[in-house]
Amino acid sequence: MQLRYNFRLYPSPGQRQSLARAFGCARTVFNDGLRLRQEARENGLPYVSDGELSKRIITEAKKTPERAWLGEVSAVVLQQALTDLNTAYRNFFASLSGKRKGPKAAAPRFRSRKDNRQAIRFTKNARFAVTAGRKLRLPKIGDVSVRWSRTLPSEPSTVTVIKDAAGRYFASFVVETSGEPLPEAGGEVGIDLGLTHFAVLSDGSKVDNPRFLRRAERRLRKAQQALSRKAKGSNNRTKAVVKVARAHAKVADTRRDWAHKLSTQVIRDSQAVYVENLCVSGLGRTRLAKSVHDAGWSQFTTMLEYKARRYGRYFGKIDRWFPSSKLCSACGTIATSMPLNVRSWTCPCGAVHDRDVNAAINILAAGRAERLNDCGAQVRPGPVPAPRSEAVTHPKPHAQQTGISVL
Repeated sequence: MQLRYNFRLYPSPGQRQSLARAFGCARTVFNDGLRLRQEARENGLPYVSDGELSKRIITEAKKTPERAWLGEVSAVVLQQALTDLNTAYRNFFASLSGKRKGPKAAAPRFRSRKDNRQAIRFTKNARFAVTAGRKLRLPKIGDVSVRWSRTLPSEPSTVTVIKDAAGRYFASFVVETSGEPLPEAGGEVGIDLGLTHFAVLSDGSKVDNPRFLRRAERRLRKAQQALSRKAKGSNNRTKAVVKVARAHAKVADTRRDWAHKLSTQVIRDSQAVYVENLCVSGLGRTRLAKSVHDAGWSQFTTMLEYKARRYGRYFGKIDRWFPSSKLCSACGTIATSMPLNVRSWTCPCGAVHDRDVNAAINILAAGRAERLNDCGAQVRPGPVPAPRSEAVTHPKPHAQQTGISVL
């Protein structure tokens, strides 16, 4: 399986200028390709192919005075920018035709130098390398210092250099790794995600919701107020924008680190993990939107999924319409209604349930049932012998017309 390994970069002032030049050239090539295809469509001309686009936007453009500076950066960076444009168009066309699953992909848009995130990508053809001094050698940029937090498991196929809104630089390596199965764990767990408690496990344990954004609101509010008082276009406003971005980045980094630790602990302790397939995008349009996005359910479930695949565990998602909270885990009775303010309830059978623990137990049971079905359990009626009246060979029409008997 392919994984990404991210490391912090510390380029020198000269290397930052080279990276800024590379970001600008990649952005220009992307925008030129997008503009050329849009103009062809408006004029009723055929769709510009990938090869023709590369020839006109990169090869021929370098020979003109207006785009001669494209030769100052690696050609691989420019080719990868066009690859991103072609991928965006393919995803857009696949969404229009219904071949692409998931959310609809919009048409490509022009990139701006004011975008919060800038990125360029190098492939093996660019001959990037890790030097003996543990620096990242990038063509036409130089040897960049890297903060290695761990070793790469294999030779990377690509590296993406990213500059985020906070002005930080990162190197994202794509490496091929084999599975690393952990020793088999005895138990399975169902997880009910929520806001009061971030996660409630089927064994009764509860994980408190850390609410990282809520805890940092005071600091964020002060930084945003300071930004609003700065004159547009001034250097002080630019500095204030970076301060706001760094405050948000600190919240995101803390949330990501916490989710990594929790997901790793769950995967190590459980042989199988089951969660609900929540519609986070829909919940993000309700009055609880801020709390939903602060919780980071999608990020956590994504980590569980890829770590289960990497470490030899089973990961399953339960249908979002499964009545996990209203279903009695003891007798199977479904309650008529279950408002959010009801945190515990009593079933007619006499069982007293904690709402979240009961939901986690039901998620575990439903996940086990679906897993058995996936493993070959009989879920449809078996073959039944046909009645004797149907077990005959019917004569073919052409044989009846010609008078040929069919035995």
